[in-house]
Amino acid sequence: MSTPEKTEAAGRSPVPAQPPAAADGAPAPYAKRWLMLPVLLAAMFMAQFDLYVVNVAAPSLERDIHASQAALELIVAGYGFTYASGLITGGRLGDLLGSRLMFLGGTLAFSIASLLCGLAQNPGQLVVARLLQGLTGAAMVPQVLAMITAVFPATERARALAWFGVVIGVGAVAGQVLGGVLLQWDVLGLGWRVIFLVNVPIGLAALAFALRLLPHRASPARPRLDPVGAVGVSAALALVLAPLVLGRAEHWPVWTWICLIAAVPVMVLVLRYESALAGRGGQPMLDLSLFRNAVFVRGLVVCLGTFCSFFSLMFALTLVLQSGLGLSPLEAGFTFAPLGVAFAAASITSPRVVGRFGARLVTTGTAIAAVGMLALLVVVQLAGGDTSAALLIGPMVVIGAGNGLAVPALTGVVLAGARTVNAGAAAGVLTTTQQFSSAAGVAGIGTVFFAALGAGHGVSDFASALTWVASVDSALALLSCGASALLARRLRTA
Repeated sequence: MSTPEKTEAAGRSPVPAQPPAAADGAPAPYAKRWLMLPVLLAAMFMAQFDLYVVNVAAPSLERDIHASQAALELIVAGYGFTYASGLITGGRLGDLLGSRLMFLGGTLAFSIASLLCGLAQNPGQLVVARLLQGLTGAAMVPQVLAMITAVFPATERARALAWFGVVIGVGAVAGQVLGGVLLQWDVLGLGWRVIFLVNVPIGLAALAFALRLLPHRASPARPRLDPVGAVGVSAALALVLAPLVLGRAEHWPVWTWICLIAAVPVMVLVLRYESALAGRGGQPMLDLSLFRNAVFVRGLVVCLGTFCSFFSLMFALTLVLQSGLGLSPLEAGFTFAPLGVAFAAASITSPRVVGRFGARLVTTGTAIAAVGMLALLVVVQLAGGDTSAALLIGPMVVIGAGNGLAVPALTGVVLAGARTVNAGAAAGVLTTTQQFSSAAGVAGIGTVFFAALGAGHGVSDFASALTWVASVDSALALLSCGASALLARRLRTA
């Protein structure tokens, strides 16, 4: 029988139809899985990086292409809107067409969309390109989790999923830090365009390595697409996110309230349809049995609070540092650097110890993050108009360290603890919740920030707005901490 390497060299699938047996009789794991992982994570990094790098470029976009406030909100949050809305559909398409094919196509399309962003000549073109970039990210990212789950054996999966979590956080922090560096250096005189164009060579390199390293593993099941579920779920999410993104800039017209109210009955109708489809023996987009799993539901609550609080705070801090304190993109990036170092140090530790501590690691991380949020609230409240970057760094480091422990471990702990046979569907819902929480946090808590800021432009005005954000985020962080403690208790008694 030929080895996987010889088969690949012959131009056929790198995974034989009958894989060699391991000592215990189980199929041997794919030999190149740890070489494959960085390729998958490079795609995840790009998607997460682009969710946050635009924050630091907002002043440049206002100046260079005369982007209005509404256009800026769409450029910043529109990507997260289409990204979060399309993740479940992207995951199902991966099941239908193959994760390898969808990853390759999604990575190529994401690179093209990034190129279009970099070439945009006016705000309208950039908004359309950003929406397209989010959709292509939604085609690419679900395949990362699907292939990790499919290729890595159970004994290694938690560690691989933890590295996935590392990249989620590091990508977001890098968006703030590296984005400022790229803008300050004005690479090749490209200005703000470089933050998008940098994806093109990275995407093409990932594509080239993916062609060689990703296995041709076909799922034995051939699921149907469930177009009603795909459109319905995306529509329900869109009815929530679109008003949050556009409402404040448009002064909350009637249509925004209609959308928010309509999201509830639309989601109820979708869930009823999905339940009926499952009852008829069909293949619904949403596996509703997941929501009867206590571990999974508690994990979703942890994700909601953690991602909403952490990433909305990153957005608000960017505005405070640049618009409030008058820092340049590079200076703002350096201010974020200690947070990034703390997050990276903790997140690198997380995969090594997650197997030993499991959900307790998530609880510890969320507790540390909650302490950091409360410390930030106290510091800004006391400092007021004397708020400075130096005063913010200490709480930011604590927040970064806490989330660096929690975020990488969260996905693996929830998926392993849920013990569901439908791991792909669970991963899709979990990832969608994470990205939806990030986008909703930026849009919704961003609205709180701008409402509190009003027409103010002074340091005290920005400090007051940040106090409101820190208050909301502290409550969300405490919610995550409580939910993670319940999650850990549930896993101990399971």
